[in-house]
Amino acid sequence: MKSLFDTISFECSKNVTRTYSTSFSSAVKMLAPTIRQDIYNIYGFVRFADEIVDSFHDYDKENLFAMFEKDLDAALLNKISLNPILNSFQHTVHKFQIPEALIASFMKSMKMDLEKTNYATDEEYKEYIYGSADVVGLMCLKVFVNGDNAKYEELEHSAMRLGSAFQKVNFLRDLKADYEDLSRTYFPNTDLTKLDEASKNQIITEIEADFEAGYQGIVGLPIEAKFGVYTAYIYYKKLLSKLKKTPSAEIKNTRIRVSDYQKFQLFAKCYFTYKLNSI
Repeated sequence: MKSLFDTISFECSKNVTRTYSTSFSSAVKMLAPTIRQDIYNIYGFVRFADEIVDSFHDYDKENLFAMFEKDLDAALLNKISLNPILNSFQHTVHKFQIPEALIASFMKSMKMDLEKTNYATDEEYKEYIYGSADVVGLMCLKVFVNGDNAKYEELEHSAMRLGSAFQKVNFLRDLKADYEDLSRTYFPNTDLTKLDEASKNQIITEIEADFEAGYQGIVGLPIEAKFGVYTAYIYYKKLLSKLKKTPSAEIKNTRIRVSDYQKFQLFAKCYFTYKLNSI
């Protein structure tokens, strides 16, 4: 029974989301039940691809990624995969007609993480951001608008900017791990060994502009998605606020976090804001 296998696959994607990101998982719970599983399915896919290039240091990453990519292609073609994460993802891709060009751009950026350790130009940086973050926002947007192409086109730019903001916050938060563990630097024209307040503030100003553009899209989202996306937006805004207050020298040497208590406060605030129709 394919339906039973699909159910097991969906649970795998849900468990991946809960295990790898408690914050994102909490935000997904704020989405309507009708679209929640499909966002789990997208997250499971992007998480597994990211894990291959970021975490499996004792294995042949290039070979693992090539096998994952081959299995992905087969899953999209055959509408089934014995890899439950890919089986879940292909289900959502076909259900919401997610363009394969978005998936290809994502995989291209993941491949770049196998080969590149720094991004010297704005063009390289923007290409990586588009593939690693913007297209993920667009995949989710396809789910949120549920076939409404006019709404998708209306919100496309904002979804990309919000995806960029989330990714850049991650870059700034993870400076230490990316540089020391993976020998990567993403921000162009920035010497992370000499990161100063001026460079940090320039990056933050860029992220704040992305957040402002992204918020305009949240306002226009369908009701099923608005609360969940707004919750993720507020969480990342809080993380950026903490990074802004942290001296540049400390950002290089530690990983800034939002405590569980602060997360609870943020989620409560989001709920009341949403109920008051203030978004």
